[in-house]
Amino acid sequence: MNRREALTTFAGCGASLAAAMAEVPSPLQTAQQAVRRGLPPVKITDVKVILTQMESSTHYVVVKVLTSEPGLYGLGCATHAERPLVVTTAVEQYLKPMVIGRNVDDIEDIWQMANVAPYWRGGVDANNALSGVDGALWDIMGKRAGLPVYAFLGGKVRTAIPVYATIESVELPEVEDQIRKKMSEGYTHVKVGLTSNVGATQSQGLASGLNRPPLDPHRYVIETIKLFDFLRSRIGFDLQLIHTVHERVTPGEALEFAKAVEPYRPFFMEDLLAVEDVAWYQHLRKQTSTALAATSMFVNRSEWLPLVANRWIDFLRMHVSAVGGLSMARKAAMCCEFFNVRTAWHAPGMVSPIGHAINAHLDWACYNFGIQEEHRFSDQVLEAFPGTPAITKGFMHSNDRPGLGIDIDEKIASKYPYSNHGFNRRFRLRDGSPLRP
Repeated sequence: MNRREALTTFAGCGASLAAAMAEVPSPLQTAQQAVRRGLPPVKITDVKVILTQMESSTHYVVVKVLTSEPGLYGLGCATHAERPLVVTTAVEQYLKPMVIGRNVDDIEDIWQMANVAPYWRGGVDANNALSGVDGALWDIMGKRAGLPVYAFLGGKVRTAIPVYATIESVELPEVEDQIRKKMSEGYTHVKVGLTSNVGATQSQGLASGLNRPPLDPHRYVIETIKLFDFLRSRIGFDLQLIHTVHERVTPGEALEFAKAVEPYRPFFMEDLLAVEDVAWYQHLRKQTSTALAATSMFVNRSEWLPLVANRWIDFLRMHVSAVGGLSMARKAAMCCEFFNVRTAWHAPGMVSPIGHAINAHLDWACYNFGIQEEHRFSDQVLEAFPGTPAITKGFMHSNDRPGLGIDIDEKIASKYPYSNHGFNRRFRLRDGSPLRP
């Protein structure tokens, strides 16, 4: 064999070897192919609504989505405590027929189609119904993959979630005593208020026609300023103070209020203005350095987006189920990051433990997280909802279980049926005229 023949032979062998090697996938290619193949399709087979009333006026609405895979289901929070049966009807009569037979992985498509299904969109009842289905689908995704939901939101950016406690009492010294107890437990943020300062005396408000004293915004503002002054003089500035106004003052009073508390440096003042008056936040931002949070009353993006984009608020304080659930809240949080607006999801007792778990997964994965409201559930609620996020020393912690990490014991929940069909908010001024709650 001469040199030319040898080179030709070796070249042919090299090409054959290269071709053979190309047919054997590398470990990376093997992994990529496995991911691209994905999991087998799983379909939605049923949607169930679980109603249970615990902790007096709290009417929980829990949505359970069942699948074609035996034993696999997801849970979501659709709780609208004031109108639970309206939400239940929306789930059972409209969303359920719409999603049965759909692939459980089609979370975004289902959300978008359900959002426009009523034609008029952005309503709180439809949003809560959508939130229940949406949360359940995220729960299923995590369970199928064996991962917590926060892993699909980008993973944890913090190991624990700072929370704030709520302290309200009749007398100033009682508020101080409760705050010092919370500080000894490790809390650094506390929401404060006086339970007596929002009402006039009964003799001052007979025109209201109510059995309880009516609200007096002027007195409320004065007494709350006194509360801030008392706490700062007694406790100092190491503790972060939060206060919720609940939109009980006029825009002009809100501006005066925000400027009056500036020396006491609150962590934020929440809901100084009603949703109908959000354009006034532009004037607040120009005239006060007080941090502003808005608002648990938001139900559609057109209400909060201008406030974020124009940097008129410091914290987005929306009620997650009222805006459509986890899918919408995660988009809102990412939008806020670009404008350095932080999150502070609304989370009182009227949010089910499942809703609190959804808030927590958002918090773990949100870079621009601010603070999380806590609620201490009763033992009966914790028994019915195993996996409720645990709170110790002012922090909420993850159990790192797949999905949302929380379940419901339906047998226990069934022991607490609704005692009524919800309730109405009723507040009035001293002259008997209606007041926003």
